[in-house]
Amino acid sequence: MTTITPQPATVQPDAIEFLLRRRSCKIKTLAAPGPDDQQLAIILQIAARVPDHGKLAPWSFVTFTGNARADFGKILAQAWKQDNPDAEPAKLDLESERFLRAPVVVAVLSHVREGKIPAWEQILSAGAACQNLILAATMMGFGAQWVTEWYATNNTVRTALGLKTDQDQVAGFIYLGTPSETPEERPRPEMDTIVTQWTGVKS
Repeated sequence: MTTITPQPATVQPDAIEFLLRRRSCKIKTLAAPGPDDQQLAIILQIAARVPDHGKLAPWSFVTFTGNARADFGKILAQAWKQDNPDAEPAKLDLESERFLRAPVVVAVLSHVREGKIPAWEQILSAGAACQNLILAATMMGFGAQWVTEWYATNNTVRTALGLKTDQDQVAGFIYLGTPSETPEERPRPEMDTIVTQWTGVKS
């Protein structure tokens, strides 16, 4: 696995500009190629460099590339049929193809560890891993979208992913590929509606 040695932080104007313009891509626009093995290894290394109170690593990654996407699709179709016995064959085919919508899919799993670190902080750390993963992939020139959808909470799918307790959750499925079109900007909140400066307790 490729390992990058951290260097002292310096101001990176290009990185600031990138963050100000970052935009998710819709899954339907993610075409081949996706990250290769070396690129994906770097992306995941970056995904793991997030705030982690207690150094617990309360997250893990499961990657789906090549034929593994179709193989896992069989589990998705099975899970859907278990919950929807009367599902039409066309619907089962659609569910089986979900991971084929992009060249690479990464499941980010949240694992809350027992101990003194609040569960909420551990869950937030898993969310930060999802965002770091998206940032890394996008800075490499790929497109990404973070979704959950029904299979994130389905017990059959959870078992297939190795989730064993109620505290283990799917933080997200990150779809990765090459954008086939430029994503359109969407409305963002006005900063003065979400930022306030604390000036003391008002009587």
